[in-house]
Amino acid sequence: MEPIWAIGLMTGTVLDGNIDIALLKTDGETVAEFGTYTLAPYGEDLRALLVATLNAAQEWNFEGREPAIFAEAERALTIAQSDAVADFVANQGMTMADIGIVGFHGQSVLHRAPQPGRIGATRQLGDGALMAERLSTRVAYDFRSADVASGGQGAPLSAIYHTALMHGLGADGTYAILNLGGVANITWWDGKDQIVAFDTGPANAPINDFVMAHGHGEMDRDGALALAGTVDEARLSQLLDHPYLRAAYPKSLDRFDFTAAMADGCTVDDGAALLTAFTTSAVGCGLDLLPRRPNKLIVCGGGRRNSAIMQMLATRARVEAVPAETVGWRGDAIEAECFAYLAVRTLRDLPISFPTTTGVAKPMTGGRIAG
Repeated sequence: MEPIWAIGLMTGTVLDGNIDIALLKTDGETVAEFGTYTLAPYGEDLRALLVATLNAAQEWNFEGREPAIFAEAERALTIAQSDAVADFVANQGMTMADIGIVGFHGQSVLHRAPQPGRIGATRQLGDGALMAERLSTRVAYDFRSADVASGGQGAPLSAIYHTALMHGLGADGTYAILNLGGVANITWWDGKDQIVAFDTGPANAPINDFVMAHGHGEMDRDGALALAGTVDEARLSQLLDHPYLRAAYPKSLDRFDFTAAMADGCTVDDGAALLTAFTTSAVGCGLDLLPRRPNKLIVCGGGRRNSAIMQMLATRARVEAVPAETVGWRGDAIEAECFAYLAVRTLRDLPISFPTTTGVAKPMTGGRIAG
């Protein structure tokens, strides 16, 4: 198959009010060209609706009928992202006829990892058929459900794209990719035939929630609060006793599996410091589980802008950490690029999840196509 232009969409669980949009030319195996990347704000009304939807999802917890707000939020989210894609394409001087497929991740509202004797469950909001109708193009969506139904974790799905990026760097197992979104996930590749990926622990979500709850904005910008705070080492040691950190991979997390409550009672500075220390220490625990402990992390996602996180990766995780830009990648764009890449793999019926990334029995395809 000749490479085609694909658009990838991502809205993270940190609910930062933006739609990540990336244009990628790929055949689903190699990257032929990196196109434009942008952030498209989706408005405070939609953000408030999504916050309410996440709260409703927590109460629902996969028990009984879905909350009615899901349908409202799904339609609003799909229309907002469809309109953002149409504007994005027009701004490139292109038409939708130039786009081979759109990868529509949707909004994750709840994720439950599988347990012995019980398969997992996952829910992303996103109406692929409605987007395909509005854009008059093919849309790949619902990337996680098939994996979960087959006994997999449903996450992380970024491993195969991370591997494609690492092809250009001569991977040999001495480094790994760390993505810091709401949750932190890592991808390690030995440069041959062994790929490992899993969620290491929380990333920005509990820090953001804690800071917002204390009236200090939407995030610990540049890690300033954490850098001004003092880590309660005894409390951190207790948090690090959590069995998830010692559990074997594959493994995955929901945004709310580790919450801001870990820092209850702390001042805003000390709480941010504690949560940041926990996030980075959890990464270190994850590195210890890999077939070979890397000595370097290439960091993507919003968390790479947090100076406290980047500094504590060195001291708490005991690893050199560098932002994705140092190797020529776009650290904000990688998740959206990933879903453009996965959309083309879905179109080609290529696997997107693997035994050592999500725990499925064998490599498997995923995603549905509309349009």
